[in-house]
Amino acid sequence: MTVLNSQRRHFLQGSTWGAMTLALGSSALLSACGFKLRQDSVYPFQALFINGAPNSALVNELQATLEAGGKVKVLREASQLNQAQVVLDLLTDVREKVAMVLDATGQVREYQLRIRVRFKVRNLQGDELMPPVELLQQRIISYNNSQALAEESVVAITYKSMQTDVVRQMLLRLSKLGDI
Repeated sequence: MTVLNSQRRHFLQGSTWGAMTLALGSSALLSACGFKLRQDSVYPFQALFINGAPNSALVNELQATLEAGGKVKVLREASQLNQAQVVLDLLTDVREKVAMVLDATGQVREYQLRIRVRFKVRNLQGDELMPPVELLQQRIISYNNSQALAEESVVAITYKSMQTDVVRQMLLRLSKLGDI
């Protein structure tokens, strides 16, 4: 019995060392190819005025994400405009739900959800730092009429996911702004 336990312990210790060696080797290979974990974005401004609808979920998420890094102050009140270095004008923020597939009885089986956002960035003098950019996210979801309430929550969750993707794309573009 003790021989089996010592063999098992030796095997487990060997597999631990093997796992550690594999992990170290993998991290060395990943770092050699240039892989690195995502880091906080660096923006060429410290204060941003967002010119958009005051109750927009997209604007609220954009503001929360920018302020979470602690390096950018987001301004939304018109009286604060002069404190900003750049202005993000949200030109359009449209959500669409289009029936894509109908069954033989005319019931919708698939919808295409779309979020279309158009924005531009300028300085306080009105010079465009980024011309108008349109971002489009679209997803197709199946739909079952007999579970309408559950399907509506799926639609809401899908829109939220799409909105988060749009915000990430906006942040990427904001981080790539040149000199202000």
